[in-house]
Amino acid sequence: MTRIDAPSLADRRIPTGNDFLTAEQVAQITPDELIRRTSALQPLIAEHAAEAERLRRPVDAVWQALRDSGYFYMFVPRVHGGLEFDPDTFISATLPIAEADPSTGWVASFCAEHNWLIAQMPEKAQAEVWNGNKYAIAPSVASPPGQARIVDGGFTISGHWKWGTGIMHADWAMLNALVPTQAGPPAMHMFLIPASEVTVLDTWHMEGMAATGSNDLVLEDAFVPAHRCFEVGPVRSGRGHAGRIYDNPLYKAPMLPQLCVAAAIPAIGAARAAVRLCNERLRKHVKMGTETTSVEKPAAQMRLARADILVDSAELMLRTASRRSLEIGVLDEPEQITERIRLRAQIAYAVSQCVDAVRTTCEAVGSSVHALSNPMQRLLRDIQVMQSHIVYDLDVATELHGRTLVGLPPNSVLL
Repeated sequence: MTRIDAPSLADRRIPTGNDFLTAEQVAQITPDELIRRTSALQPLIAEHAAEAERLRRPVDAVWQALRDSGYFYMFVPRVHGGLEFDPDTFISATLPIAEADPSTGWVASFCAEHNWLIAQMPEKAQAEVWNGNKYAIAPSVASPPGQARIVDGGFTISGHWKWGTGIMHADWAMLNALVPTQAGPPAMHMFLIPASEVTVLDTWHMEGMAATGSNDLVLEDAFVPAHRCFEVGPVRSGRGHAGRIYDNPLYKAPMLPQLCVAAAIPAIGAARAAVRLCNERLRKHVKMGTETTSVEKPAAQMRLARADILVDSAELMLRTASRRSLEIGVLDEPEQITERIRLRAQIAYAVSQCVDAVRTTCEAVGSSVHALSNPMQRLLRDIQVMQSHIVYDLDVATELHGRTLVGLPPNSVLL
């Protein structure tokens, strides 16, 4: 019988907490300045992309450079010393990171956006996380949900969660668990707990997106005070705590479109990188049996053009959807559900266009694209794994949208 070893503990990096920017430094960051800073980091991120894949987590030097840039302040409310930037700035500041390395872009995008989830916590929890001009690096794990028991002063929670994106450099963790109710089914809550209290298993061994370090999280009978949680249901429709205490429509947006946007940006970045690398490769590549470079071939030109249009169209669709997500928080059900479903389908379609763009470019440049030294093979593996995220299952997303178009109720709870 083959022996299957239990996973070891992950070699994570809990932040020391002494490298946050001062209030004066954050105040100097405009949208254009942040985009300039993340764009300037592209050579560093690209240089370490292969190492990040080998380590199966973001490289420490790259992560520190992102912290120093102020990137992670984007979703922290201004009243707590954050930037509170708009969705277009979020997309524009994240794309350079994702173009240099989609895996690092994926982790950075999620960790920045997860401060939006912390804004849904009671004010006492927000103060614990953000006071001192701070932000949080925190995974948000939902599947499978843990179990919570009500005790004096709060809850005890236990569970084994998968897909812990961000845990390798986290100071906090957000864990979904079911809370029993007096009448009816248990209610899903999101709990906030220091990352030092969570066991992280070294389970993330993937063919693509390997550098995200999205390992499993384990917790057993851990106490969480009552102020460090919120019920997920109201946040799904933009009716969470943040929408009541902050005026910015950003905090009144429904939860799932926020997640969809954050996770789609790395796909745009990967497709952008593939178009650029394909363009460069075609200028040098000579197919066996011919004497001219591929860039002179109409077929190669057409493939490159299709890929370029696909990624431009996908980015336009994503930006439109991100703006629309801020508008639908004021809608009531069932109208809002219909709009949430539409946005999910649109963003899933945009991601599918990015996958098509990367595949098209890889088909255009010959067998050398599959050499491990060629970054295009990593882009292809990364984006195919990226597309497997449940919110980008195009069949599910379009079926849901189609059901609303013909007047049938949704057949999924992920809305």
